[in-house]
Amino acid sequence: MLAELPIYVSMPFVAAAIGYGTKRVAIDMMFRPVDFKGIRGTPIGWQGILPRNAARMATTAVNLLTSNLISIPEIFARLDPQRLAKEVEEPLVRLANELVPDMLEVYWPGVWSRLPGPARDLVLRRVRAQVPSLVAAIMAEVAADIDNVLDIKDMAVTHLVRDKALLNRLIRDIARPELKFIASCGLVFGFVLGGVQVALWALTHSPWVMPSFGLFIGWFTDWLALKMVFFPRTPRRFFGVVTWQGLFQKRRDEVAVDYGRLIASEILTAPNIMAAILRGPRADRLFALIQREIARTIDRQVTLAKPLVTLAVGSEGFADLKLAAATRAIERLPETLRYAEEYTTEALDVRNTIVSRMRQLSPIEFEGLLRPAFKQDEWKLIAVGAVIGFLVGELQVSVFLH
Repeated sequence: MLAELPIYVSMPFVAAAIGYGTKRVAIDMMFRPVDFKGIRGTPIGWQGILPRNAARMATTAVNLLTSNLISIPEIFARLDPQRLAKEVEEPLVRLANELVPDMLEVYWPGVWSRLPGPARDLVLRRVRAQVPSLVAAIMAEVAADIDNVLDIKDMAVTHLVRDKALLNRLIRDIARPELKFIASCGLVFGFVLGGVQVALWALTHSPWVMPSFGLFIGWFTDWLALKMVFFPRTPRRFFGVVTWQGLFQKRRDEVAVDYGRLIASEILTAPNIMAAILRGPRADRLFALIQREIARTIDRQVTLAKPLVTLAVGSEGFADLKLAAATRAIERLPETLRYAEEYTTEALDVRNTIVSRMRQLSPIEFEGLLRPAFKQDEWKLIAVGAVIGFLVGELQVSVFLH
C-alpha cells in the first residue's frame, strides 16, 4: 500500500491538471492562430474557430446588433444638420475660396482676374453664405434616407472579417471572466473527479482506470463548464442549497457596458461610418445627391445672370461647371468630414444606445451575443479535451505501472 501511495496522492492533482489544461487548450483553439497554420489544402493544420468562421460569426454578431440593438435611421435622426454644417463650415469655406476662382478661370477665362477686388469679395461672400444651408440640406436628405446611403451590415461584417483579431476581441474581451471560469472549473471538477478515480483504482487496479478517467474528465469538465456559463438563464436553486445562474447571464449589466464600449470604439465609429458612406456599395447614391444639391445651389445663385453665363460658356459648359464643382467637393469630403467626427460621435451616442438596449434583451436574445461563438464547434473543443485527458491517463499508466 505504501508503495502505491504516490499513485493515490497524485491522481487528484493529475486529474485537476487534466481538467485545467484541457480548458486552456480549448480556449486557445477558439481564438488562435488567427491565420491557418499547417499544410494548406489538407486537414493537417489548425486555425482558431472564430477566425476560421469569421464571416459566419461576424454576420451573426451584426444581425443581433442591427435587429435588436441599433436602428441606423433612429441614431442618424439625432444629428442636427445645422450643427453639422457649423462643424464643417471652416474647411468648406476654404474650399469655396479655392473653387470659385478655379472654376471661373477654367470655364470663363480672364473674367475673375478682371473683376475688381470688391466684386470678387462680394462673389466669395455670397458663395460662403450658401455653404451652411447647402450642407444642412444635404445632411437632412442623407439622414432621411440613410438606409439607401449606408449599408451598415456590409460595413460591420466587412470590418470584422478583414480584422479577425478584432473579431477575437469582440468575444474574448467580453467573455474574459467566463473563459477564466471555464479554466477554473476544469481545475476544481478535475480534482473532485480525481478523488473518485482514487477509489476506483483502489478497488480494481485496472490499467484502464487512468486513461478512462482522463477521457471522462477531459470531456465532462469541458461540457459542464460550458453549460454553467450559459445555463440556467435565470437563477435556480439546486439541491435546496446552491443557487446558480449562468455566469454570462448574471453579468448582463457588465457585459452590456463592455460590449457597447467595444462596438462604439472599434466598429460603429464616426470615421468608419463616414468611410462606409463615402466608399461603401451605396456611395454612388450619396454622390448623386451631392451633385444634385450643388447644381441647385449654383442655379439659384446665377438665376438672374444665367442667360449670360450660358451664352459665355454654353449649355454644355455650364453643366460641366456644375459637375466639376460637385466632383471637387466630393474629393474633399473625407478631409472635410473629419472636422465633424467629435460631434458625430457625441450625437449618434452608439455606446449608450447599445448598453440601454442590451439591458432590455430577453435572456435568450442576450445569450445569442456570445453563444454562437461556442455552439456550432463546441463539440470539437470537448472532443479535444477528451483526447488529451485519455493520453495523459495513458501517460500515468506508463509512469506508475512500468
